[in-house]
Amino acid sequence: MGTTKTDEFTKKQLRMAELTKAMAHPARIAILEFMIDKQQCICGDIVDEIPLTQSTVSQHLKVLKDAGLIKGDIE
Repeated sequence: MGTTKTDEFTKKQLRMAELTKAMAHPARIAILEFMIDKQQCICGDIVDEIPLTQSTVSQHLKVLKDAGLIKGDIE
């Protein structure tokens, strides 16, 4: 396998890649849109709005949180 030469890119480029990768799924865009409207995140509410299971929504929330796009506790 080849290696990724991330040291060849600027911090800004690496951060932008991280953010766009986190947002590169339509479910995550839908979750972010839902959260912008509601100003809070309750997983059950998201499950009621988006046709995904609770565990799938939780996984998407973790990706968004790890990228720094949302804050808070994911339970």
